[in-house]
Amino acid sequence: QVQLVESGGGLVQAGGSLRLSCAASGNIFSINAMAWYRQAPGKQRELVASITLGRTTGGITNYADPLKGRFTISRDDAKNTVYLQMNSLKPEDTAVYYCAAYGRGTSRDYWGQGTQVTVSS
Repeated sequence: QVQLVESGGGLVQAGGSLRLSCAASGNIFSINAMAWYRQAPGKQRELVASITLGRTTGGITNYADPLKGRFTISRDDAKNTVYLQMNSLKPEDTAVYYCAAYGRGTSRDYWGQGTQVTVSS
């Protein structure tokens, strides 16, 4: 089992920044990548960014095209934590942001409980 705990959400004005954190615990060796997703009201959950884990294969990132340049995903292997730095926030970035961990091979994926990000205009 892997537990994911998100933090860092909140209310911010347009143009501002927030950094989300996702701390993973438990059977960390069963996961090989982590990601951030978001879900706005009335919309489907969408991928924001992902990053691979591990000393030799870690650090490979992938971003949703519209968010490239404003959002940055990073990791701290020592803390088993993944971050999402969000800059130049827009009202349309308002959503619940979820952390996800991808299982290796046939291992299952895991989800955090979500953290609300609200960007006011």
